[in-house]
Parts: sequence; structure tokens; C-alpha cells
Amino acid sequence: MKKLLGKLFLKLFGWKFIGEAPPEVHKQCVLIAAPHTTNWDYPFAVATMSALGVKIRYTIKKEWMHFPLRLFFGPMGGIGINRTPKNPGDKRPSMVEAIADLFNEHEKLCIMVPAEGTRSLRKQWKTGFYYIALTANVPIVLGYLDFEKKISGIGKVIYPTGNLEKDMGEIMEFYKDIKGKHPKKFMLDERFYPLRDSDSPAAKEIKENPTKPDNNHPPS
Repeated sequence: MKKLLGKLFLKLFGWKFIGEAPPEVHKQCVLIAAPHTTNWDYPFAVATMSALGVKIRYTIKKEWMHFPLRLFFGPMGGIGINRTPKNPGDKRPSMVEAIADLFNEHEKLCIMVPAEGTRSLRKQWKTGFYYIALTANVPIVLGYLDFEKKISGIGKVIYPTGNLEKDMGEIMEFYKDIKGKHPKKFMLDERFYPLRDSDSPAAKEIKENPTKPDNNHPPS
């Protein structure tokens, strides 16, 4: 039923999903979805993954998974994060450690993470998704939404090596030609894909107006 609903949603808006889901998404993986420039990204991502037969989960505070909120967030794919120390006196686990630990608790788990961390323009992506995958020893699956071509799907699977620059460079290379709904709100991470080599609308605007306040990198 979810497959059919996903396909109908995409068809209604004139979209189509490309290819098939790799086997990794049916086991354990971190799924990133980019570009992220609008609230519309979420329903299109959910519809695409549903059409591909992928059960995606997203992390929320564990308190939101208590009754009665869990009746809503549970079916929507929510999974609670527990950062309480396992033993009294232990250090509180980081967000990366807490999410990575979920893979020890679930034999099958595909967690979707917005790699940019915001719909606004960022010159540097959040790298938490990378370290979650590295810590949990699971692959990173690259999901995409191309609003210009109205196509979506899963394009590549990256197994993190621990070489952040190399792996992130490969991820940037994949997303370089994919257009979000608002292109000026999306650009590749300047640390791993130099601004001078990017032809994205966001990168062009920054190069033309380097001192414009909106182009300043927002605080993390």
C-alpha cells in the first residue's frame, strides 16, 4: 500500500523515481537526502522511499516517543534518541554515539539525516551523518531530489573509510549537478568541493557578492 501511495504522490506532481533501492537500505544504513531547501523535501523524500519500498526512520527526542505522542510519531518513522548514561557516573553519550548505538539495538535500520542541517544556505555541511555511519560501521546511502528534472531516487552507496576529505569529496561530486527547489539555498561543502570549482547558483552569488550578510556562514 505504501509503495502505491508513494508512486501516486509523485505522479500527481509530475515526478518520477529513478532506479531501484540498493540492498543496503533494507539492512542498516544512514540515508542522506539532498538538496534540502524547502519543507516540500520531506514529503517528496518519503514518497520516493515508499515507492522504492524503503522503510525510513528519523531521530527525535525519546520523550516524544512516550504515549500519546508515539501514536503519531511512531507510524511516521520516528525513533527516540536516549542520551542517558548507561551506568551511574558514566559520561553522557554524544548525539553521534547515541544515534550510532541505535544500530546495535535494531537489526534493520535506515535512518534519514538532512546532511545540511537546515533549509537555509550553508557553506559547510553538518558532518554528523558521516561520523554516525563511521561509528556504527554502516554505509551512507545518497538519496536525492532534483526539482529541475522532477526526478528522485537513490544514486550511490558510500562506505566510510575514515578519510573524511576523500569520502566527502566523493559525496560532493555526486550532488554537484542536482538542483533543489531553491537553488540559491544549496551549495556543496566548500571544505571538500572548493567554491571556485562550483557552478551552483548559490556559489555564483557568493563569488559575486562575497560581503553580502546573507552569505556569511551561520553559527553552528
